[in-house]
Amino acid sequence: MIESLTYNSIVEGKIIEDVLSCVIEQGGDFAEVFIEDKISSNINMFNGKIENVNSGVSCGIGIRGFLGNKSVYAYTNDFSTASIMSVAKRVGIALKGIKSEFTKYDLRISENKNMHPVMLIPSNYPKNDKINIMKKAFDGVCEYSDTIKESSIMLADYVQNVTIANSENVFVNDRRTRVRLGISAVATLNGQKETGFYGPGASMGYEFFNIVDPYEAGKEAARQADRMIKAEYAPAGKMPVVISNEFGGVIFHEACGHALEATFVSKGASVFCDKLGQKVASELVSAVDDGSIANAWGSANVDDEGTPTRKNQLIENGILKGYMIDRMGARKMGTDYTGNSRRQDYTFAPTSRMTNTFIQPGKSLPEEIISATDKGLYAKRLGGGSVDPSTGEFNFSVREGYLIENGRITTPVRGATLIGKGIEILQKIDMVGNDILRGQGMCGSLSGSIPADVGQPTLRVSEVVVGGRNK
Repeated sequence: MIESLTYNSIVEGKIIEDVLSCVIEQGGDFAEVFIEDKISSNINMFNGKIENVNSGVSCGIGIRGFLGNKSVYAYTNDFSTASIMSVAKRVGIALKGIKSEFTKYDLRISENKNMHPVMLIPSNYPKNDKINIMKKAFDGVCEYSDTIKESSIMLADYVQNVTIANSENVFVNDRRTRVRLGISAVATLNGQKETGFYGPGASMGYEFFNIVDPYEAGKEAARQADRMIKAEYAPAGKMPVVISNEFGGVIFHEACGHALEATFVSKGASVFCDKLGQKVASELVSAVDDGSIANAWGSANVDDEGTPTRKNQLIENGILKGYMIDRMGARKMGTDYTGNSRRQDYTFAPTSRMTNTFIQPGKSLPEEIISATDKGLYAKRLGGGSVDPSTGEFNFSVREGYLIENGRITTPVRGATLIGKGIEILQKIDMVGNDILRGQGMCGSLSGSIPADVGQPTLRVSEVVVGGRNK
């Protein structure tokens, strides 16, 4: 009879120690186990009607081995002892190291402080109450303007329990709880369409909606769409650009943040390679990645290698101070890891990723930044784009933009894109506001799609190439 285990029985039993021993005995010099048990829910509403309600449970175990700078990863959702040990053996053999004698581990679970308290657990929260939240968001959308013709609303949550252990005697548990409301509003006018989006989220339970009003969130998505459907097309050319706070921080996340991850730095594929201690930005710019912020969307108590999360200073007064580093990146770079190893779930091997990454506040008032700009573009919200971490070259759409004329925000404009290189943009920031806010998004990379906060205060870039339409 095949022995079938559960998440709890694996965590409480000795099989983790056996897995680590097996990988090392077969030739690895480091072994790691990642066990996941996740309960998730996703509800979708279109034009006020519920389209589908999905919920599920996923469980699995990932096993990884290192030998020098070589890494092998495999996973299974078969919780039988035979299957788990078979995967462990295959990982060890694939490393092609020299077999060693029996290695015994006597792991002791580490108690880590929970920095992200949860009051209303998603799996216990009534489905009707969830739908009522979505209905309030829908009311906020459809009552805003007659131009709004369509809306899509998503409410997602999950509780993810993880256990991480390795051959360096790390043995930790963590519970990650997240809730997010995503609202898309489509405005139509004269045969054209524009879309607004707002997606607040947090590492919280449903007490999140004591902080965020879903009706106001719906209005925000509708406001963006309504404003842009009535806008003229943006002019093209080089000009000063003032980028708003909150989701304006996506430009640092994409154009600079990825290039500061060990995933790229360790391979020599980053514009920031070998620049520690050098000036890479305006002296007004300081930036951090901090996965320890209480209840923030991208936070956790430990990363996906079991390292406690922390605040990492990336840039300080324009000087490059550090990178975001996972265990393998640390091996390759000859440095310490920073609590930035992340993965979507057990089916992905972890790698260095951002958590909550943002430019820190400066001393200027946002009104001063606008009034000091005679002519330019005000990018209130940024949309999607592309970036090459090896060069820092980027191209971002401006979801919501306005002209700045004579020190005042005036005409709404649409269709603008920002084009340039991340490191050059950092050097051209000449004013930084004191009004920092963060926004929530999903970041995709080698280890899957993960929650990430972006943020910044209002800031001005003295010159950016703006794509648009010239008359």
